Amino acid sequence: MICNCCPRKCNVDRKNALGFCQSPERFRVARAALHFWEEPCISGKNGSGTVFFSGCNLRCAYCQNYEISHKNKGVEIDENRLLEIFDDLAEQGAHNINLVNPTHYAVQLIPVLKRWANKLPIVYNTSGYESAETLRQLDGLVDVYLTDFKYTRSEKALRYSKAADYPEVARAALSEMRRQLPSDEFDGGIMKRGIIVRHLILPSNTNSSLEAVDFIENSFPDTYLSLMAQYTPCGDLSGCDELNRKITKREYDKVTDYAVSKGLDKLFLQDLSSSDEKFIPAFDFTGIM
Repeated sequence: MICNCCPRKCNVDRKNALGFCQSPERFRVARAALHFWEEPCISGKNGSGTVFFSGCNLRCAYCQNYEISHKNKGVEIDENRLLEIFDDLAEQGAHNINLVNPTHYAVQLIPVLKRWANKLPIVYNTSGYESAETLRQLDGLVDVYLTDFKYTRSEKALRYSKAADYPEVARAALSEMRRQLPSDEFDGGIMKRGIIVRHLILPSNTNSSLEAVDFIENSFPDTYLSLMAQYTPCGDLSGCDELNRKITKREYDKVTDYAVSKGLDKLFLQDLSSSDEKFIPAFDFTGIM
């Protein structure tokens, strides 16, 4: 497989070489389990059926999943095993199948999703650094896009995630997601179809967060926005000293108060107490082996 599925366009044969994401052609996964800490309309009462993919096409210095995104900890599995995992999560009562960081496996996921016969919604849980061209191939296969919108400024994207083009790439990706899913649908409080845009508030970066709020309000005014306060210093933060702490209540209030003052009526606010390492899943191959 010659891989150009993400904006990096490494053009490598993943059977014989590794590209930027450091991922082979076969799926590499680190955990599959019910997850209760997503937005309420995703986790619900029973939990979201999360499948964590290893590797990543970003290099976020602060990544909370550093162990699997940077170090690529995981187990290789094939299509059939992945479908069995989906079935296991469904049997446990999951409200959906939540593909966490699937970007670099998007093309390989297409035949899997076409074979998936269950009616549970498929949640595509992404950093937002997606190729719009690849997303078009997923049209009709994804029910919910749970996507980050991390940065409005190229210099921040380069410094923190080694992706200077993140702002324009994420905007184009979000436009394609909204084209595929122009409205949001719920059943019993659970999102069945639609989009939620997440923005993680970073320390010393509140003005950037305000810009992100403005962008969503102006460009995608009828889209759910989730402001996340869970930032916990992780990974290799050398050279990013400003990120080596949690956000303060003042920073949290500045961003959330601004969003509320804008009159956004499709808004999720994450409690400041979510900034704790105890909420980081254990990547111990639960549900995989």
